[in-house]
Amino acid sequence: MFWNLVAKPLLFLLPAETAHYTSMATYAALLKTPGMSNLYRKWHSVDDPRLECEVGGIRFANPVGLAAGFDKNARWYTELGCLGFSHIEVGTITGEAQPGNDKPRLFRLPTDRALINRMGFNNSGAERVADQLCKRVLPRPAGNPLGINIGKTKVVSEDRAIEDYLKSFRLLFPYADYFTINVSSPNTPGLRKLQDRQQLLQLVPAITDLNLKLANQQNVSPRPVFLKIAPDVTEFQLDDFQHVVEATHLNGIIATNTTVSRDNLATSEPHVEALGPGGLSGAPLTQRSRELVHQLYLRVGDRIPIIGVGGIMCGQDAWQMILAGASLIQLYTGFVYGGPGTAKRINRYLLGQVEKHNLPNISAAVGGFKELAGH
Repeated sequence: MFWNLVAKPLLFLLPAETAHYTSMATYAALLKTPGMSNLYRKWHSVDDPRLECEVGGIRFANPVGLAAGFDKNARWYTELGCLGFSHIEVGTITGEAQPGNDKPRLFRLPTDRALINRMGFNNSGAERVADQLCKRVLPRPAGNPLGINIGKTKVVSEDRAIEDYLKSFRLLFPYADYFTINVSSPNTPGLRKLQDRQQLLQLVPAITDLNLKLANQQNVSPRPVFLKIAPDVTEFQLDDFQHVVEATHLNGIIATNTTVSRDNLATSEPHVEALGPGGLSGAPLTQRSRELVHQLYLRVGDRIPIIGVGGIMCGQDAWQMILAGASLIQLYTGFVYGGPGTAKRINRYLLGQVEKHNLPNISAAVGGFKELAGH
C-alpha cells in the first residue's frame, strides 16, 4: 500500500534514471540499520520447498529472479537479494568501461506499464566490477545465486568481439554462479548480428573452452552459460538457435530481451516517437515473449532449460510463462512498476497454483500449457 500510495507516485515525479538511483541509494542506506537486512529478507521470502527449482545444476529457492539491467555494476546485489528474488543477474558488463548513450535514455510509458531504454551498456567495465565483487559479495548468502551478464564493448570492432567477451568472462569467472551471453540488446550497434548462427558457433565454443580451462585451473566446476536472445527474431533465426543448442554446450536460453517494435501501444504515437529509439519492455512484451518461449520449448525444451523474461508484471504472467515452458522467470519492468513486494506476490501466486493443481512442485508445471492453462 505504501508503495502504491506514496513511494511510487513520488518516484514517478522524477526522471526515470534519477528515480532508479535515488530509490536504490535510499534502500541501501536503510539496510545499513542493524538487523534490517535480515528483517527484509524474512519479510519478502516465500519459503516453501515446492517452489525450489534446479536449472543448470544450480538450486534456486524459487523461480523468480531479477533480470540484468537493473544492477549494471553489481553495486546492490546483496541488498536486492533481500527482496524475495531467488537470483540476481547483474550487468550487462563489458570488457572495457563505457558511459553508455547520452541522457535522457530511460523513459516510462505508464499507460502501457512499459519502459523504453537506450542505456547502451553503461558500466564500469569487467576489471572494476570484478574488483568490487571481490570486496563486497564474498562470501555470499547461500541459495542466492549471482548471474553475470556480459556483452560487447561499443568501441570494440566486430572482429574482436569474441576477445572482448572472453576478457569479461575471465575476470568475472570467480564471482559468477552462472554467465549470460548478451547478444540481443538493440542499443549497441551491430550487437544483434552476433545472434547469427555462424557468429554464435564461434562465440559460444570460445567461451565454453575458456570456461573449462578456468575451472580446471581453479579446481572448481565450470559455470553454466546461458544465451540471451531478442524477441524480434524470425522462424529462420529460431532454427539457428536450435542448431546452436545442438552443436554447443549451452546450459540455457534466456528469452527475451527488449523489443524495437512499437506495435499496439496505448501511449500516443507522437509521444512515443518523440522519445526516440530504444528497447521497449513491460506489458506490451508479455504475449510475444511468452509465445517465443513456447516455440523454443517445443524445439529445445527437452535439451536445455529456458528462462522466461519480458512483460512479467504479476503472478498470472509468471504462471503463464512457466506453462509456456520457462523453468525460471526474471523481472525488470514488472519490478519497477510493482515495487519491493513484487517477487513475494508472484511467489505466493505460484505457490497457490501449485496447490490448486495438486502439483508436487513448480517445476512440474513447466511446459504444461495444454494440461493446466485452462484449469
